[in-house]
Amino acid sequence: MRKTNYCLIVVSFLLTAVSCTEIHNPKPKGYNRFDLPSHEYVSLQDEHPYRFDVSKHSEVRPHKSAISEPHWIDIHYPILNATVEITYKDLRLEQNAIAGVVFDSHKLTNKHNIKAYAIDEYVISTDKGYTASIFELEGEVPSQFQFFVTDSSSNFIRGALYFPISTKNDSLAPAIEYIKKDIFHLLNSLEWKNS
Repeated sequence: MRKTNYCLIVVSFLLTAVSCTEIHNPKPKGYNRFDLPSHEYVSLQDEHPYRFDVSKHSEVRPHKSAISEPHWIDIHYPILNATVEITYKDLRLEQNAIAGVVFDSHKLTNKHNIKAYAIDEYVISTDKGYTASIFELEGEVPSQFQFFVTDSSSNFIRGALYFPISTKNDSLAPAIEYIKKDIFHLLNSLEWKNS
């Protein structure tokens, strides 16, 4: 009987020693999975002083806020819960308007300096020859990608990408890259109707 008790104690000790040496780590948080459709575009059909292509997978809506002006629109991506807010200014309505809208665009982008740890700005020329400034923001900011484009004399468009959710931006990276491609297509297909 003593031998049996002794054997049980030894076996029990060995099982405990073996089971306690295994390290259990909690599973890391997963990232959102996005099933992104292929990029397909349709021409914006609304009556605006501009024309460009938008994603076939987006919905174009009038911008609704207390400060909305004519020709402000939202390009909403229902599958990603994201919106590109587009604002338009007719530069012919006031003198030196280009300086004011460019200043305001930089000011709006710089409001994100509190949470952004980097704001990269670069200037491109679109396929139609218009100048566009692109702002890519890094950090936990509400708008990760912003831009403005102008013909420098009559028309000005500013756009900002928003995800109205609290998900970390590194989790949103595939969706941000997807929409950035659509924005570059928008910029390169842009035409002003009153030029």
